[in-house]
Amino acid sequence: MPALKVKAYQLIQKLSLQGIDVEVSQGLRTWAEQEALYAQGRTTIGPVVTHAKPEQSWHTFGCAFDVDIETTAGLDWTGVSPAWQACISTGEALGLYSGSEFRTFPDKPHFQLTGRFPVTPNQEVLDLYRSGGLQAVWAAISVPTRTSDLDTGDL
Repeated sequence: MPALKVKAYQLIQKLSLQGIDVEVSQGLRTWAEQEALYAQGRTTIGPVVTHAKPEQSWHTFGCAFDVDIETTAGLDWTGVSPAWQACISTGEALGLYSGSEFRTFPDKPHFQLTGRFPVTPNQEVLDLYRSGGLQAVWAAISVPTRTSDLDTGDL
């Protein structure tokens, strides 16, 4: 999704100005990739890393990305360092929904841009995808529903 790409670049730039290095580790996932992640810890070896089946993940609609925080010691996956809080607050300030807000399985590296749609894709999203693919989903997300949605910030 072009609008999400812009937000990801803005997040990287704003965090860089704070001395925090991040990279996008994953964005769009195929349905097969999401299904494999969902199977992990259930029917395949490894820890459970997601509670989202393909139709329940914004990654499969190209509307989500995950980040890694890079430090001199390597990747920071603690989720407790000040860099993580800065990352989350900066992403939210850009209008992204942070996976740290997930109630049952917080996911600090996750951000999504879903417009008027709920945190988890609903039947309307699935119908849009089936009828018009990713472009239809992206177009529906990009349509402002409130005057405040028209603010483009630093764009």
